[in-house]
Amino acid sequence: VIPHVGELHISPIIAPPALPSNIGLHMLKLLSKKYNLIMHGKVHTGEKPYDCSECGKFFSCKSDLITHQKIHTGTRPYEFSECGKSFTHSSSLIKHQRIHTGERPYECSDCGKSFTTSSVLHAHQRVHTAERPYECSECGKSFVRRYSLKVHIKVHSGERPYKCNECEKSFKWKSTLIKHQKIHTGERPYECSECGKTFIYRTHLRYHHRIHSGERPYECSECGKSFVRRNILKVHIKVHSGEKPYKCNVCGKSLKCKSTLIKHQRIHTGERPYECSECGKTFATSSVLHSHQRVHTGERPYECSACGKSFTTRSVLRDHQRVHTGERPYECTECGKSFTANSALHYHQRVHTGERPYECSECGKSFVRRNSLSVHLKVHSGEKPYKCNECGKSLKCKSTFIEHQRIHTGDRPHECRDCGKSFTSRSALRSHQRVHTGERPYECSDCGKSFTTTSHLRSHKRVHNTERPYECSECGKSFSRRNSLNVHIKVHSGERPYKCNVCGKSLNYKSTFIQHQRIHTGEKPYLCSECGKSFSYSRALRYHRQSHLPVSPYDCSDCGKSFTCSSYLRDHQRVHTGERPYKCSECGKSFTSRSLLRSHRRLHTGKRPYACSECGKSFFQRNTLNVHIKVHSGEKPYKCNECGKLLKYKSTFVQHQRIHTGERPYACSECGKSFFSYGALSYHHRVHIGEKP
Repeated sequence: VIPHVGELHISPIIAPPALPSNIGLHMLKLLSKKYNLIMHGKVHTGEKPYDCSECGKFFSCKSDLITHQKIHTGTRPYEFSECGKSFTHSSSLIKHQRIHTGERPYECSDCGKSFTTSSVLHAHQRVHTAERPYECSECGKSFVRRYSLKVHIKVHSGERPYKCNECEKSFKWKSTLIKHQKIHTGERPYECSECGKTFIYRTHLRYHHRIHSGERPYECSECGKSFVRRNILKVHIKVHSGEKPYKCNVCGKSLKCKSTLIKHQRIHTGERPYECSECGKTFATSSVLHSHQRVHTGERPYECSACGKSFTTRSVLRDHQRVHTGERPYECTECGKSFTANSALHYHQRVHTGERPYECSECGKSFVRRNSLSVHLKVHSGEKPYKCNECGKSLKCKSTFIEHQRIHTGDRPHECRDCGKSFTSRSALRSHQRVHTGERPYECSDCGKSFTTTSHLRSHKRVHNTERPYECSECGKSFSRRNSLNVHIKVHSGERPYKCNVCGKSLNYKSTFIQHQRIHTGEKPYLCSECGKSFSYSRALRYHRQSHLPVSPYDCSDCGKSFTCSSYLRDHQRVHTGERPYKCSECGKSFTSRSLLRSHRRLHTGKRPYACSECGKSFFQRNTLNVHIKVHSGEKPYKCNECGKLLKYKSTFVQHQRIHTGERPYACSECGKSFFSYGALSYHHRVHIGEKP
């Protein structure tokens, strides 16, 4: 390495006296030590006799002044041939060369850690000795390194002399400005030799290396958890102490660290200083920008070892892995519900606090999550940027688009561990799992009824406020749910797009089609945990579960009869009121429930979909088939305690008991005559209407 020295202007200074030519080596060493002692003494006396004529800055020794003056002249005589980088001082060049060679000649005798320079080693050794010799005269805070004290002093002075020409942001220290400027230039000079990933800062490369080495040198004394970086440990320690010293002036929220407060404040200011050079999209933090840029590059460097799925960030991978392990480490202190990710817990807690910080400027509607607001804004703009190549349908957000594509591909990646059923989305799986757990976390504040999903609760609440916002443009009929309107519209259009391959029946809706197919397959995926009985759809299981309750929750005020669900009670009450709202378009006969009308229609069509596997006989209704099957099995599980008679079916057993009790709960609204069974009452009604029985 050849130094090339430019012309240098030095202010008049007193030169040290010339040494005799015959001086010995031993004496030279002694004088050298004495000179160093004199120079060191100036640290304590504060003497700085050498001043710069350009800026007036003072120095304690001549060599420091000469090095400093190269800042003004721009002279950087020491150049490294490998990368072309040049330096003002030979020692700086030597330190830089060690980045390329990997040499770290200064080793700590306490922990064995090695460093590129002796000064960094000395600073490190203070970690072991707890020495912090540099104290701030303003607040008394002490530091391991002089440089750290210099940076800290600017906190009190407010001085930020280094300004970025690109974005006007100012900094306390020149090195911070240089690092910041790399955001604008895109320069990432530090490359990982293991994976080729590049970084803006050397420290970031050093932290990254620990991913490959597995080194996590900073350990928490409370719980033993270890970290790659000291500042992450500091933040973690606050989990144990509960300390949240940084408070937001706008909303009063307290946070653990200053950087998180700065990011949080951008929610209120709307500041998004990090812009993507590809698409112009802006972000509140640099880390989110880096993750976003992988959308353009297609890079997904973090792969799950269990299923091979890859992700753009390590944190998303970590959250995903909990799907496989079942770990849900984040628990809500209000209700005990646990989550796989801290962010999910954070959003959930807003259910309890009522906080909805993201408000739409168009209509004032507020949301728990920013992405929910982003999706909502497209309602006003009408924007649907994601178009399906298969069917041409356009969608508002990418996640909905991905789920939609699975209709065409048949991909159902989310599988239930209990029954093996798979789903196109994680949310659908979560809702399904409540079938097995019985969990119904969403409760109506008006009547106490609980639901498995918020959408079901929302629809139910309209029962109380009579809100039916979805109106049919054909007939004016209104509905509490959009999907109910969609189903209804097919009544007018006659559209039945889902056709059964077995019997040729066409159905209006996919969910009805899936349920219908179970008639042929015999599939009954919904199992009662109490008695083991299985059902073909979840609603039937839900109704059945209430039969295990000590008291049936729905009682008839007229006759006292109890029912397991409100719809059964509603149908039953029509026996007393005489209301028969479901009318057959073929013969005009009317019925108390839709299911009875459906069964009746089969008289006209001749369809008998329920066939006995023993003898081939077919029936209009499933329960008629169930009764018939007992002819073959001889099963008569219901025994009368009064006379010992055995009966095949519960309804027949209940009617039989009325012979002994004398109960006749079904009264004729015309003449007041009462009957044991509803069938007998229906038979009697024909006397009044003139119909021949």
